[in-house]
Amino acid sequence: MGKLFQLQTLGLKGNPLTQEIMTLYQEPDGTRRLLNYLLDNLAGAIKRIPTEPPPSRSWIVLQEPERTRPTALLTVMCYNVLCDKYATRQLYGYCPSWALNWSYRKKSIMQEILSCNADIISLQEVETEQYYNYFLVELSKQGYDGLFSPKSRARTMSESDRKHVDGCAIFYKTEKFSMVQKHTVEFNQLAMANSEGSEAMLNRVMTKDNIGVAVLLELKKELIELSSGKSIHAMEKQLFLVANAHMHWDPEYSDVKLVQTMMFLSEVKNIIDKASRSLKLSSVSGETSSIPLVLCADLNSLPDSGVVEYLSTGGVDYTHKDFKELRYSDSLTNFNCNGKDGTSNGRITHGFKLKSVYENVLMPYTNYTFDFKGVIDYIFYSRPQLNVLGVLGSLDTNWLLENNISGCPHPHIPSDHFSLFAQLELVLPYPPLLNGVHLAGHR
Repeated sequence: MGKLFQLQTLGLKGNPLTQEIMTLYQEPDGTRRLLNYLLDNLAGAIKRIPTEPPPSRSWIVLQEPERTRPTALLTVMCYNVLCDKYATRQLYGYCPSWALNWSYRKKSIMQEILSCNADIISLQEVETEQYYNYFLVELSKQGYDGLFSPKSRARTMSESDRKHVDGCAIFYKTEKFSMVQKHTVEFNQLAMANSEGSEAMLNRVMTKDNIGVAVLLELKKELIELSSGKSIHAMEKQLFLVANAHMHWDPEYSDVKLVQTMMFLSEVKNIIDKASRSLKLSSVSGETSSIPLVLCADLNSLPDSGVVEYLSTGGVDYTHKDFKELRYSDSLTNFNCNGKDGTSNGRITHGFKLKSVYENVLMPYTNYTFDFKGVIDYIFYSRPQLNVLGVLGSLDTNWLLENNISGCPHPHIPSDHFSLFAQLELVLPYPPLLNGVHLAGHR
């Protein structure tokens, strides 16, 4: 009966019940208290004699690595860990209270993270206090360094309240990368600075304090190899940008999610352009090189949304249905890669050639709750510098069905999101020529 978490009324009077159950039932909100008690004790039995955990997720090979060019392999994880203050019985009434408790969940979350052993880890819904006291502490032991920014509201709060504000974090292995720059993107500040008189921008976008973070990393040269396995030490520094964001959650605000995504990509472009100029990066042809981009995010948007269309195809029309016919067009020109005076044919565009690592329904859902099951988490990568070689497959659907898992979190699954994990290949230009011979000694 503990699984009947939506039950409103129990008619138990007159039944021969134990004193413990009757005492709970007679309290205010007795039905709810009793159902919680039954669920916790049902799960308590499971806790002592565990049900079988889900089978390991399978690895899906998508393509073979490049054999004729210098390359570097990178693994990337994206994971919304469900911060403690959102993990309530009101939202997740199907999950026993002990399995919602942060002290229980955090161990399983860290186990999930460490089992992937990713080179780069992008996390959303990381609570400020937990970032500094748990995630950074534990991951530092494994050779990671990181950066973190809380949502914008933290700046207006007392120190004690600020600890519980969630935000976005990126971790990277220090043996493979060194950090060149780090950035925080505050969407409410961008909305205020670029409103151009749009009431929708001020009243809908500026009031949401979601953020994104980005880190410019330099790849350590010993990781760059030719197919022969020999390292290349004569190349210019190889940089790439990792960006991580968490967009607004409410399905009624598709316009806000789309504008936030445009803001974020516009800022990412600015970061890359400025870095290319200040660090004087150049390609063999002498043109400014394009710094590859890995974009991780909880977009809170389905694959058929304007957000995903914008990222995947390079733009959307000003009249896209997700704008809800609200007046945004004047303010959005500030985020158009073509600039205010550019020709965009009624579209807001970007210049990144982005692909999702999980295309073709490789993951039927990344968020799995009682009320909603769908794909809202993504890893995008920029072409042609990056290829995806393989991804971690979805959680076994049969296990979810056979065990009547109505939603997550669950004693075996610590978040309502499933982690994404991919292996990427960074394809690099050849080193410069010296007297007609490549410095690496290979062609």
